[in-house]
Amino acid sequence: MSPHSWVALVTIAALLVYFWMGLRVGVARGKSGIAAPAMVGDPVLERHIRVQANTLEWLPIFLTGLWLFAIYWNDLIAAGLGVVWIVGRLLYAFGYVADPGKRELGFIIQFVAAAALLLGAAGRIIWILVTVGA
Repeated sequence: MSPHSWVALVTIAALLVYFWMGLRVGVARGKSGIAAPAMVGDPVLERHIRVQANTLEWLPIFLTGLWLFAIYWNDLIAAGLGVVWIVGRLLYAFGYVADPGKRELGFIIQFVAAAALLLGAAGRIIWILVTVGA
């Protein structure tokens, strides 16, 4: 495999999870009878919409951190942290849809993984700039 194949596969997996979340919004719309562009009126639909929107809000942070960590540190560790992020997002999604109060564990897991990737990459980049120079 090429140097970043694992991270590429994790990227695809994360985007497929996001795609799946979008499909779940469509299914929830069908079950509730609430057509687009309406966003409110059924609590389950609203939760699915919020799960998808929150995941979209986190994707730029996650994907940027994932790739920079892979480039500046290690592909396999980045991919492993990426899988942890995906698991956290899935736990968040299932928990939030079941009961918004059950979203915390998934949120914390994905937050820690995203922070490790982003801050780890930033730290390594700064270390390189300081020790090697621009």
